[in-house]
Amino acid sequence: MVINCMKNQTRILTASLFLFVILTVWACGGGGGGGGASSASRPPVAPDPTCSALVTRQSSVQAVRPYSSDPGILVPATSIEQQSDIGKRVHTNHLISISGVHTMVSGPGGLSPVQVATAYGVTNFSGRGAGAIAIVDAYNYPTALNDFNNFSQTYSLPTESSGSATSASNSVFQVVYAAGRAPANDGGWSEEMAIDIQWAHAMAPMAKIYLVEAASSTLQDISQAVAVAKSLPGVHEVSTSFGATETGCTYVDYNSLFVQSGVVFFSAAGDSAGERSFPAESVNTVAVGGTSLAVSPIGTWLSESVWNGTGCGPSAFEPRPVYQDSIYSTVGRYRAGCDIAAVADPNTGVSVYDSFAYQGVSGWFVAGGTSVACPIVAGIVNGSGVVFDSSQAFNRITYSQAGSQYFHAITSGRSGGYQAGTPWCFPTGLGTPNGLSNLLGGS
Repeated sequence: MVINCMKNQTRILTASLFLFVILTVWACGGGGGGGGASSASRPPVAPDPTCSALVTRQSSVQAVRPYSSDPGILVPATSIEQQSDIGKRVHTNHLISISGVHTMVSGPGGLSPVQVATAYGVTNFSGRGAGAIAIVDAYNYPTALNDFNNFSQTYSLPTESSGSATSASNSVFQVVYAAGRAPANDGGWSEEMAIDIQWAHAMAPMAKIYLVEAASSTLQDISQAVAVAKSLPGVHEVSTSFGATETGCTYVDYNSLFVQSGVVFFSAAGDSAGERSFPAESVNTVAVGGTSLAVSPIGTWLSESVWNGTGCGPSAFEPRPVYQDSIYSTVGRYRAGCDIAAVADPNTGVSVYDSFAYQGVSGWFVAGGTSVACPIVAGIVNGSGVVFDSSQAFNRITYSQAGSQYFHAITSGRSGGYQAGTPWCFPTGLGTPNGLSNLLGGS
């Protein structure tokens, strides 16, 4: 199959690889496929990066640019990375449709859980989900339990009957403070958390949702929260919608954090067109990109294209994992994102409820960004009921089905310099779910 997904990169190449690179560019632009070359010409994986190699050029690494091409889209302050954040802090990956912001009594204005579930081939919707999904975010969301239940009641989803958000006996929703005490409140991160917990629950109504709150957005505090999340009872999926500029230091210092037997880590690819983000570029996560989704009122899938704000691209540091060997003629020596995708365009966004007012937003709003796509995919995978040994194990299975009926092929649109294409491309990976739980072995 033709794969129109290649973006030329300037790299220092050895003479022995020069001819191969020329052939690879030709193949991806005009007639190659994921495995046309012989194994003898397969490029070796990149060498493991070292943090010290980055230090000498740290000042030249630029903060990612948030999606801002649409005046109808609000970019929350927490979704804007500052230069001083690089190597120190993570940011949110959510956006808000200004036209979709409603008052407290107006009700939802975006896509509903049934519409999204139907579009992505989710069957047995009301009975889906098992075990638990952990959501990792920073700071405190003081109205989390109230808002979770409001969303759930609106869409006839299970509610948490406990009056305490932090009670370990809760069966539907529980807040966990990673540092043992409530962090400071934060409005921007509360919006992020509302999206994450509500849409993981929307796709897996029978799974328990843990919201793990890091003390702050520093990499150290976020790392503590991930470590807590992956060890919580029953957790087999961890959703991380935050991101940071990819550096050699993030790889060396934090890559192993996203490994836990029996747990798959899902990470938002970011909302900066064609830009790389960590941990989405980690070989130990499932990188979730974004699309623009058109559905009927009852959720019939009509069309889908690359959302022009999704993060994606070849890592500058991470060696190509084995599960991407089948697309080596496109990605070369380095790990490439994305692996899979779901709706992220704020203009085709989802309904979210957050009563903790921030930047003029309170109540129902329409959300977008890969922060939406990430918990959606995590919830769909949870609903399969299959426990995977790791993120890499999950990716090995899905990549083996590239181009199959289990994925909606995304054949139009681009993000940054990366175009749509099948059976895999940078912005949307293998495509969006289309009865994915059937592939994984669930119902």
